[in-house]
Amino acid sequence: MSQLVVLGRLGRPHGIRGEIRAEYYAESPLLLEKPLLLQAGRARPRPVKVAAWRYWQERLILKLEGVDDRSAAELLRGQELLMEGELLPEADDDEAYLHDMIGLPVFAREAEGSARPIGVLEHVLFPAGQEIWSIRAYKEGEYAPESSQRASGHEILFPAVPEFVDDIDLDAGRILISPPSGLLELYAPGREPSPDPLGTQAQTHARVKHPPRRNTHAEPDAPAVSDKPDNPAR
Repeated sequence: MSQLVVLGRLGRPHGIRGEIRAEYYAESPLLLEKPLLLQAGRARPRPVKVAAWRYWQERLILKLEGVDDRSAAELLRGQELLMEGELLPEADDDEAYLHDMIGLPVFAREAEGSARPIGVLEHVLFPAGQEIWSIRAYKEGEYAPESSQRASGHEILFPAVPEFVDDIDLDAGRILISPPSGLLELYAPGREPSPDPLGTQAQTHARVKHPPRRNTHAEPDAPAVSDKPDNPAR
């Protein structure tokens, strides 16, 4: 089996006929037609098939084969929907899957075209649908080109909106950002901590694994996903 990526997380039942609300992280529901797996915690993933899907008030509603009533649907609450990474469509040249970005060094653009190393992208959060990168900062003097994936400093929560993300270069193995003024200083050691400034605390503690999402310039047929945090490829 190839590496597994997380497509979504099952929520509470919807109605009495076995339908389930799902928090879906990919952009295209067409991936639901591919072979999928379901996992409860760290139990062994097991095959599952989506019999039907639809949207209700912008929320994905799933009907899984063999799940025919509300009680059966309730037993699946919180389980994760997975697929093998090799089944993902190939990303275009100007696209990058999130699971390929995990572990890349992040640089902040400075004046006159220079850039300074900030840290390493550890995982991705999605509080209220907003894409937030968790970046592990380099301690002073810790960054070295030959070991750029090693960082042991503080955590930086970075809002990954297009105006702040300048470039994602998988070939060069680096990410270039233009953070808003004062953001990096907000997380600097010695500063009085802010009570979860981006509203991600509950999300951080609630998620054992980190969800997939879109590519940087996603197309409907090429959704991007992130790795399970215990994936050895990280």
